[in-house]
Amino acid sequence: MDKWDARFMELADTISGWASCYKPDRKIGAVIVKNKRIVTTGYNGAPAGIKTCVERGECLRQKLGIASGTRAELCYAVHAEQNAIIQAARLGSSIDGATLYCTHQPCVLCAKMIVNAGIKRVVYREGYPDDFAREMLSEGGVALERFNPEEKEQTELNL
Repeated sequence: MDKWDARFMELADTISGWASCYKPDRKIGAVIVKNKRIVTTGYNGAPAGIKTCVERGECLRQKLGIASGTRAELCYAVHAEQNAIIQAARLGSSIDGATLYCTHQPCVLCAKMIVNAGIKRVVYREGYPDDFAREMLSEGGVALERFNPEEKEQTELNL
């Protein structure tokens, strides 16, 4: 990890604050970077024109008793990674060969999109209970790296 990884992870943290997820521990932020330039960002939230969970005053997944890492389709939100990829498509920006920085490890649905979008590296901080996503990224040739703040501090000391 280098100082650029630390900078883009910090930005992913900031962007996660924009998320409209009802559960505070599920506010996710993502940044897609190519050649050390920000291409797009994304956070988890309801599609345009759809009420967010915050506006509804409840989490649908919590209400239905759905376990983390399962039944991702039963949620009003679009994932942060998906929103970042969608934004790149809307803007006509190539993300082939890019790096995606995300506050949490992507789920399998996001992993499939990441592979097909041509993203080559994913850097994340928090784990997620989805072994299949890790398999999908590996088989798709995407490097998956967990961000370690201690490495950041060590890198800064060596600068």
